[in-house]
Amino acid sequence: MDKPSINIVWIKRDIRTIDHEAFHVAESMELPYIPIYIFDSELIKHPDTSDRHLQFIFDSIIDINSKLSEFNKEVEMFYGSSFKIFEDLLSQFKIENIYSYQESGIKSSWERDLKIKSLCKDKSINWTEFQRDGIIRGIKNRKNWNKNWHIFMHGEIINNSFDKQEKIDFKNNFTLPASFLTKINKNKNKFQPAGETMAWKYLISFSKERVKNYAYNISKPEKSRMSCSRISPYISWGNLNIRLVYQHLMELKKKKKNLRSINAIISRLHWHCHFIQKFEVDCTYETEFINKGFETLKRYKKPKYIKAWENGLTGYPLVDASIRAVKETGWINFRMRAMLVSFFVHNLDQDWRNGVYFLAKQFLDYEPGIHYTQFQMQAGTTGVNTIRIYNPIKNSKEHDSEGIFIKKWVPELKNIPVEFIHEPWLMSEMESKFYKFKIGIDYPNKIIDLDMTSKKAKSKIWGHLKNKKVKEEKKRILKTHVNQR
Repeated sequence: MDKPSINIVWIKRDIRTIDHEAFHVAESMELPYIPIYIFDSELIKHPDTSDRHLQFIFDSIIDINSKLSEFNKEVEMFYGSSFKIFEDLLSQFKIENIYSYQESGIKSSWERDLKIKSLCKDKSINWTEFQRDGIIRGIKNRKNWNKNWHIFMHGEIINNSFDKQEKIDFKNNFTLPASFLTKINKNKNKFQPAGETMAWKYLISFSKERVKNYAYNISKPEKSRMSCSRISPYISWGNLNIRLVYQHLMELKKKKKNLRSINAIISRLHWHCHFIQKFEVDCTYETEFINKGFETLKRYKKPKYIKAWENGLTGYPLVDASIRAVKETGWINFRMRAMLVSFFVHNLDQDWRNGVYFLAKQFLDYEPGIHYTQFQMQAGTTGVNTIRIYNPIKNSKEHDSEGIFIKKWVPELKNIPVEFIHEPWLMSEMESKFYKFKIGIDYPNKIIDLDMTSKKAKSKIWGHLKNKKVKEEKKRILKTHVNQR
């Protein structure tokens, strides 16, 4: 007996129902289709994945399924090896087409896709991958990239409909294990709520209220939480795509209000895609230096330092507050992210690879194309970008002058007066007794000397810029990644 023919819509980082090309094409075909999401058990084991990511994905799918239910449809969730799941589907159906978006993922997801491509070739399945967010696959340089990005951003928004095709009944032999659901549900209601519905609520509320303070509070660790758009998780997991946000902001711009803030966030959308394009060209940035000349830069792993940084116990209040905040909430602003990397690499003198997965797991808005390229840029190991060593004391005084953010996340310091909140080690013995606070007991003493390590780091990193290999690599990087007209 012949197996029924179907198409597949394979959802990855595009968990939405609006401006979704894969859904649109599948819905227009004569063949019925099954929308699927695979919690790939092999990728879940990768050190960049955390339960908060998986919970966000799961809740995002539940959200769009609530919309699809009106049309008697749902995204079917699978757990296991992607290859085996497709093999199982092939035992039940003749798959004619797979529709999905391109994914600028890590090397492991790229290798997964190569296996599926091989299967498709073997079984005569046509796999169509649609372009994501202006990211262009296969390019060797940035000639006309800006132009093409703007063309894509101004393209027509797809008004998806789901009323043509009926739901297909089949046996899912790879359902989500109860243990998996129990594990991820520990994070229920702990982090920013997931899903397309919430994505639009956050975007609209930003447009109406938070936008007016965006440009002024973007660098402040506490105020930024209520002034930034906070849509980054929704973009990262595809509840929103860049084009939707871009066109929404361009319409907002027509009102001639808050232009500084609107222009700032529009530029960040472009910046977002620029960095993902780097990763699309070479996903080895996850584990290897962008600039190969820095492979010879010697750093020695110090587990004590790494543990103190991960636990927010470095003795530097803004560093510790930022680490604790991102562990608890999944989000901190860009400046604090850059400062954490800078402190880890330059002041603690650690290889960026010893901290990159830890932060990847904390960020609810983890996007590989942003994370690894940015991490290396802040680590000063590209040979191209300006090297910045962030002073946590200076940043603390400038952006959290009253210590509100610090006291919120480092309660050990809540009774410390403002004049000592940024440098609690400066308290005299008499002041310590008065405030019933002892540095080294109630709160860790600073684990390194900031001035000394900053000076040493500058000498080390700037000295290495003279390396012949670094200079050669710089030329290659600029040729590949700098925009060309």
